[in-house]
Amino acid sequence: MLSHHQVARDTAEAGLVRLVRALAVIPPLLALAQVLASLRDYSQPAAAIAVWLAVIGDGRLLVPRLRAGGLSAGEVAAAIAIAVAAVAAAGLAHRASGASGSVDLGVLGTAWLLVLVVMSRSARVSVPAALLVFAVQGASVIRDGGVNALSLSELGAAGYITAAVLIAFAALRPTMAMHVSMAARRASLASRSAAERAAAAAIQQERRGRLAVLEKEALPLLRAIADGTRDPAGQDVRQACAAHAAALRHSLAGDAPRAGGLMTVLEPALRAAAARGVPVTVQLIGDPGTPRPPVARALLGCVDAVLSALSPGQAVLTVLDRGDGAELYLTFGAALRAAAPDLAGFGLDVPAAARWRACLSAAGTGGGCLEACWRKDDEG
Repeated sequence: MLSHHQVARDTAEAGLVRLVRALAVIPPLLALAQVLASLRDYSQPAAAIAVWLAVIGDGRLLVPRLRAGGLSAGEVAAAIAIAVAAVAAAGLAHRASGASGSVDLGVLGTAWLLVLVVMSRSARVSVPAALLVFAVQGASVIRDGGVNALSLSELGAAGYITAAVLIAFAALRPTMAMHVSMAARRASLASRSAAERAAAAAIQQERRGRLAVLEKEALPLLRAIADGTRDPAGQDVRQACAAHAAALRHSLAGDAPRAGGLMTVLEPALRAAAARGVPVTVQLIGDPGTPRPPVARALLGCVDAVLSALSPGQAVLTVLDRGDGAELYLTFGAALRAAAPDLAGFGLDVPAAARWRACLSAAGTGGGCLEACWRKDDEG
């Protein structure tokens, strides 16, 4: 299962990829349309058309790499080379006739390649790459019109377009990371709050059920003792009173039994956590039973991995019996001492019929929740 941070990050990355994909298609199409609309301004219009078609085709190969953690060093070099080659080829195909406008669209058509470099590498790589493309554009403009007011204005427009696009995406990267962190934190808090509300509701429901049983069984016994029909010194009456008193204390305190079933499975992890300064309060709602060995190993592994990664502090373990299934919630307020443990390795041998799922949501500033659920029908 993915954590809330991974889900938020994947969602943001998907939106970013769509944005860059649009940038990789629309501006080159505009540059291509400019070539088609002014063929007489090009000494080799077929070459210029081929350049922009090739640039559009390259977008289908390079843009998806953003989802894979960014471009590799070789792919970054290829993106820079394609941008330089496209700008140079378009400039050579352009007729030195003083026509204006095509150079700026040429810069715009290759800007997405520099965006990929900005999103994948630091400024030490992206800035020289942008300067290199700008220099090639400058050489093309000066070759066509020489150094005059028109060529300088074209160079200024090209530089402004390149700088504006790259600065915008350079600022977008830390902003996106901040929003991903905020979204993950909100999702973590919402998940933790929902788990706590579900646990509290289940606890109250079970307490009401136990008190109803006491009212049905204990009150008649007390009335019988009061009216003299039962002897309070009798062995059976004393045992019944002791049992009802224990049940009443358990209903009011809500303490969970620590022996037998699932608690026996989790006891090693709970004892080790207590020794590290992470005491765990257990709330057992209903009887989740004893899970089969694969599920038991997965539960113990997940709980132990999360508790081992926690800084000293209090944690609450709630287990809910859901009839044909069971749910486990481990909520904590302490921060993780290191990166969140990867739960994907736990439960690989759990059969699909058990419907095993586990998810950890944790915030860097502290607090989080481990959620796990499984089906009881597959238990022995």
